[in-house]
Amino acid sequence: METVIARTQSEIDTNEAVREAANALQSGDVVALPTETVYGLAADALNPAAVEKIFEAKERPHFDPLIVHVHHKDAVRDVAEIPEEVKKTVTQLIETFWPGPLTLVLPRKPMIPDLVTAGLSTVAVRQCDHPVFHRIIRNFNGPIAAPSANLFGQMSPTSAQAVMDQLDGRIPLIVDGGACSRGLESTIIKVEPGEKKPLITVLRPGPITEIDLKKFGKVVFADRNEAVEDSNPEAPGMLENHYAPGKDLRLLSDPADFIPEDGKRYALLSYRGQPKDGFLDLHEWDHVSILSPGSGRVAEAGTRFFHVLREIDGMNEIDEIISEPMPDRGVGKAILDKLRKAQVKT
Repeated sequence: METVIARTQSEIDTNEAVREAANALQSGDVVALPTETVYGLAADALNPAAVEKIFEAKERPHFDPLIVHVHHKDAVRDVAEIPEEVKKTVTQLIETFWPGPLTLVLPRKPMIPDLVTAGLSTVAVRQCDHPVFHRIIRNFNGPIAAPSANLFGQMSPTSAQAVMDQLDGRIPLIVDGGACSRGLESTIIKVEPGEKKPLITVLRPGPITEIDLKKFGKVVFADRNEAVEDSNPEAPGMLENHYAPGKDLRLLSDPADFIPEDGKRYALLSYRGQPKDGFLDLHEWDHVSILSPGSGRVAEAGTRFFHVLREIDGMNEIDEIISEPMPDRGVGKAILDKLRKAQVKT
């Protein structure tokens, strides 16, 4: 199969790319599309044969559910039920954060195939905030299933070329909508009744943070120790091993934990490149990449994370990636979640 990249550098190009992508989706094909988070591998969410092509192209296990994208806030009711006891909170979250990088896990409507939800009674749903994706889903006029456009377990792509590097020859079309503005997958939550206020459980940390959510209820995080290798996760991105580069990666909390091996070449993934953090001058690194130079901003680090990690992974002169700890707050929680799941398991 030849994989073609459709450009969107002009209005004429964009119109043609939108038409090609919508036609491909309507024909039951898969298409890589840009979102504000990462590139997604899209198919008609109501067509099991089309959705199966997502799993085949990604080599994704069928026990891992997919996110369903809708074209409008009100369209959530086409694919999911909103329980009456949390209706006010869910509606407030949708009105505040959609379109945007917030995914809600809700009871699914019967029209959603088991293949999309991995047989679960719930469906993960959001409205994307990317102009090209928005035009395509409006043109397609239906819900779209779209996990990240990468091989399963590997780094998520934030550019069309990153998709091509992994899925060339596996899919027919990639729509190039430029670099992703957020750079990390959407925050996934579920909302349940609480004792005094609604309980918002973060199943996957992302760009919408605890600070953003806490005004709508009590925010808790799913226990990361419950992530398992071969069991149905409640939402995408919850498996123990995920987001991994080709090279070994280790997340260290203390500089004293780093003991270099003779002859091994190391790259440092640094949060802000400050010697006072204890890692920069710890070793004669063969390469150093800084996510947010200077004072350090977790939002900037999140946007650059997969792009920088992919650059290091492509360096032949590097054997292993050592990562500094990231701040365990805001978007930093999402970066830490990905680093923990990407690192070498001992």
